[in-house]
Amino acid sequence: MIGFIQKPAAAAENIDINANAVILIDAETGKILYEKNAETVLGIASMTKMMTEYLLLEAVKEGKVKWDQTFTISPELSKMSHDDDLSNVYLRVDSAYTVEDLYSAMAIESANAATVAIAEIVAGSEANFVKLMNEKAEELGLGDFKFVNSTGLNNRDLAKHFPDVVGGAEEENVMSARAVAKLAYQILKDFPEVLETSSIPEKTFAEGTKDRFVMDNWNWMLEGYRDIADRYSYYQQFTYEGLDGLKTGSTNFAGFCFTGTASRDGVRYITVVMGTKSQTERFVETKKLLDFAFNNFSKEELVPAEYVVKGTETVPVSKGKEDQVKVHSADAISSIVTPAEQENFDTVVKLDKDKLNEEGALTAPIKKGDKIGTVTIQFKDGEAVYLSSEGQKSMTVDLIAAENVEKANWFVLMMRGIGGFFGDLWGSVSSTVKGWF
Repeated sequence: MIGFIQKPAAAAENIDINANAVILIDAETGKILYEKNAETVLGIASMTKMMTEYLLLEAVKEGKVKWDQTFTISPELSKMSHDDDLSNVYLRVDSAYTVEDLYSAMAIESANAATVAIAEIVAGSEANFVKLMNEKAEELGLGDFKFVNSTGLNNRDLAKHFPDVVGGAEEENVMSARAVAKLAYQILKDFPEVLETSSIPEKTFAEGTKDRFVMDNWNWMLEGYRDIADRYSYYQQFTYEGLDGLKTGSTNFAGFCFTGTASRDGVRYITVVMGTKSQTERFVETKKLLDFAFNNFSKEELVPAEYVVKGTETVPVSKGKEDQVKVHSADAISSIVTPAEQENFDTVVKLDKDKLNEEGALTAPIKKGDKIGTVTIQFKDGEAVYLSSEGQKSMTVDLIAAENVEKANWFVLMMRGIGGFFGDLWGSVSSTVKGWF
C-alpha cells in the first residue's frame, strides 16, 4: 500500500455507516477517501459477477468470444435456471441464446444459470473459469480474495445442479472491501462500456417466447426507475442522480452488499458497502457515502502546466552557452480534495541524478522539453492512500527544460578554463596575502 491514511475531511468523523465494511474511492485515480474495516475479508455474494463480467469483456475484446454467437443450454443449466430459490431467467434445454442476452441477464437480473453459461462459454467449464478468476484477481493485484464459483452463490446451492464444485461444500467467494473496490475501479478503467448494461433498470428477456421475462435491475438507485410504470414507485426513494452501476449481491453469509458508482460534473466515485442487514439498507448507506463525497470533495487543479517551483526556477548547466536552464512542470496535477487540502500541500522537486555531473549540473546540449526530474504533490496532513501505485503516480509529473541550451564551442570552453585557472590562482594569492596581515 502506498502512503499512510490521510483523514479525508472533518465531516468523515460524523459518518455513521451501518455495514460490516465500507470504502469510498475516486474512480479516476483510486484515491481512498473513506474506509471502515476495508481490509476485512467477507462474503461478496453476487458482486462476484463483476469478475465474470471482466473476463467476458476481456474475451470479447481479444476476439475469443462474440456478442452474437449462440450457446446451447444443457439439461443441467436448464434445471438450474428453473430453481426458483435462485435469481434466474428460464433457459430451455437445447435452446440457443446469444452471449449478449446471457450477459444482460447476468448484469441486470443477476441470473445465476446465465452466469454459469458465460463461464462455460469463456473457459469451457465452471472449474476452468474459476481458475481464470483467481489468476485474473492475482494479475490485477486485488490482494484479499478467493473465488470458488462464477456466481457468488454458496457452493451448496450450486452443488444441487453441478455436484463437482470447486472448494468446500459450504464455501462462498470472499474479498475485502478494498479488493472489491479495486475490481470495480479496474473494470471501469479497462471496460467502461460495462455501464451501458449496468445502468439499464428494466429489460425483457426472451421476448416473443413463452419464457418472456421482464428483468428488474436489483440496483434500485438507478435513475431510470423514475420513468417506468407506477409499480416501481417504491424504488424512487432510493434513486440517486448520476448513479449508473455496478452490482448488488446477497446471501445469508455475506448479508446485503452493493458496489455503486455515480458521476456528476465529470467526477466519478465508487462505493462498496458490505454486510448490511436488509435489501434497502445497502442503498441507504451508499447514499450516505456518495453524499459525503459530492458534498466534501471536488476535483481541483493543484499545479498548472508549466508551473515553476519556487527555489527550483533553474538548474545549473555545464559546457553550455548559458550556465543554467529554466525548468517547469510538463503537465498539470489535479486531485480530488477537500477545500482545506487545496492550499495545504507542498511541491517537491526531485532531479534525475543520472543526468547530473559531480557538481550537480546538467551537461549541454539541452533541448526544450527534455525531462530533468519530477514534481510531486505532498499533502501536509499526510500522504493520501491509493488502491495501487498507479494512483500515487497521478500526483507526480515530469520536470522539463523550458528552453534550449546549446553546447558552447571549444574556444569558449577553453577561455572559461583559462579564466577559471587564473580566477583560482588569484583567489589563492589573495588568501595568502591576507594571511600576512
